[in-house]
Amino acid sequence: MSIVSRLVLTNFFRILSLCCGAFIGIYLLVDFFEKVDRFIDYGAGINDYLTYLGHSIPFIFVQILPLAILTSMVLTLGGLGRTNEMTALRACGISLARIIRPLLVIIVLLCCLQLLVHEYLVPWNMRVLSELVDIKLRGREQIRLTHSKIWYRSDNKIINIDLVQSREQKLRGVTIFEIDDGATIVRRIDAGEAQLQDQQWLAPIVLERSFDPQSGILQHTRRLENHPLAIDHLIDDFTRVENLNAELGARQLAQLAARLEQQGYDASRQRVDLQARLATPFTGLVMGLLGIPFALQPGRQSNMALGVGLSLAIGAAYFIIQSAVISFGYAGALPPLVAAWTANLIFTMLAIWLFLGVKQ
Repeated sequence: MSIVSRLVLTNFFRILSLCCGAFIGIYLLVDFFEKVDRFIDYGAGINDYLTYLGHSIPFIFVQILPLAILTSMVLTLGGLGRTNEMTALRACGISLARIIRPLLVIIVLLCCLQLLVHEYLVPWNMRVLSELVDIKLRGREQIRLTHSKIWYRSDNKIINIDLVQSREQKLRGVTIFEIDDGATIVRRIDAGEAQLQDQQWLAPIVLERSFDPQSGILQHTRRLENHPLAIDHLIDDFTRVENLNAELGARQLAQLAARLEQQGYDASRQRVDLQARLATPFTGLVMGLLGIPFALQPGRQSNMALGVGLSLAIGAAYFIIQSAVISFGYAGALPPLVAAWTANLIFTMLAIWLFLGVKQ
């Protein structure tokens, strides 16, 4: 590795470490004060606090890494310009492309790391956090996705739900198994869908099967209309379930979307989340490219303060645009591919336009 590469990368890694530490610390501090009242109400101990904070770090890391890369790029190149090192390097015949090449290589590697963390580590962390908050602290039944389906137990019933549509206040593909003390199924209720009405789930059509507790043989079957279902969870209780996509990897999300579509359900949310999972790692590269022209703007004295301010403003603008188009994707107004990649495309074009004005 050349002296120039070591100089640039040393400054970059030092600033990146500080940015990641600062952003993660601020995020954890704000999140802690938002949730500390609930943790106190739940009677959480110090180990619960530490578990929550520790398992939140990987998720926070993948969220703040693009902003940290942008800020680090601006401060690294801006710092070289402020101390005249950039001028000296250019005077020695070293091109701008040669200076930023090692930075871009490292940013690509960081994006690959972000993809791996988001694919393998974050889903596990999210499952641990869900179990900690909803099961251990709040004492709720365990609601999980097993083989791409939602399962939970309530008293003598085991409930399986294919899909939760909180916006329409509907459940799709509901199956309720009633068991006796010997864990033998005595009744099974199947409903294609259920609508929440007056704080109760009503199914337009229900197929009820009763079984003999001793032999397990089907005794009789009947078809019911507008029948209430014995589900003790309301739509707010299933809000987290609809967001369980965060607990799945990209391959599991793709399998879940394919299965839902095969069964005739709307899988827009799963498709959008899948595309967003693939688009997120490229955000760091886009932010890194954006940082180059901002860091090399004329006026060395204003580079540092203005660079940090612009980095935060760009990060906020990206978050707003990304949230808006993702919401359109969830609603079906935009195709999943367009919803997930629009923000990256817009900011890539902005980076190219700004880069054309930088002296090579």
